Amino acid sequence: MQRIDVHQHLIPPSYRARLDDHGIAEAGGRALPDWSPEAALGVMDRAGTAAAILSVSTPGTSFLADAQDAAALARELNEFSAGLTTEHPNRFGYFATLPLPDVAAAAREARHALDHLHADGVVLLANSRGTYLGEPGQDELFQVLDERSAVVFIHPADLPAPAVDGIPPFAADFLLDTTRAAYLLVSSGIRRRYPHIRFILSHAGGFVPYASHRMAVAIAGESGRSPLDVLDDFSGFYFDTALSASRAALPSLLAFADPGHVLFGSDWPFAPEPAVQYFCGGLDSYPFESDDLIRRINRDNALALFPRFGTAAPIPGPSLVDRVRGTVVRSAMRSVTRLIGAS
Repeated sequence: MQRIDVHQHLIPPSYRARLDDHGIAEAGGRALPDWSPEAALGVMDRAGTAAAILSVSTPGTSFLADAQDAAALARELNEFSAGLTTEHPNRFGYFATLPLPDVAAAAREARHALDHLHADGVVLLANSRGTYLGEPGQDELFQVLDERSAVVFIHPADLPAPAVDGIPPFAADFLLDTTRAAYLLVSSGIRRRYPHIRFILSHAGGFVPYASHRMAVAIAGESGRSPLDVLDDFSGFYFDTALSASRAALPSLLAFADPGHVLFGSDWPFAPEPAVQYFCGGLDSYPFESDDLIRRINRDNALALFPRFGTAAPIPGPSLVDRVRGTVVRSAMRSVTRLIGAS
């Protein structure tokens, strides 16, 4: 029971009802999964996860055209999440939902959530109704977040373009969406102007580690900056391992990210439990240079961002049934991962 999961979602019943009212039954091409706190704790126990920072996934509040409705929904979601954290303080934290693209309303909700509801950070969609993070006009929000040294979890949304038949958005488009936001945050200078914000990029940063040098050359050519300075801005993001702990993705991520900036993520419940266990197996079976590195990814790096979990009382272990089930599933998934890596 050691992992701290920075990429786990919640779907409050009232939020599901609002989505249903607007005919929204999926996110990123995946049907909205079932969710409950009890189910979350069960998956966490079987994956060896001590605590999870919960967030509302896409579409957040962006499906509401009326700004007041979006702000009211964000407040409702944050109060629900705060209550859940109060009920399970050692197991759950949360990233507050902000009603972008309304920057002023998002700044107000960030103040309230961080100062009064004691959110662990905020979640921002890479784009909200086609407006990307890093575009001009967002300084009011980033100023609020920088003053509080906030942790900002960046999650992808559907691209502001038609989906391609046969390619579900979560499988490929999400990675591009995150990469676009990261590019703009660096090229616009926001990473430099607001150095106290700790940005986490979902899914190992999308294409950022792999394409970082290519993007750095492009930004350097446009701005006259040194490519090495641009690379520093990219590598200074935090990156979670959700759906990315594989022998194909981890080498690039570990070679690129700053030490201490790789965090465990599961993406449950949008990633079903077999997928969670598959990537846990990929992480557990990866040939790290030392046990220290896997411990840092699983727990210690997250504690640097969320130290309150380090002072919590020890989490009781899972039941015998869950221990056996988790061990069997993880062993099977590790075997599958090794076979894929050897093929």
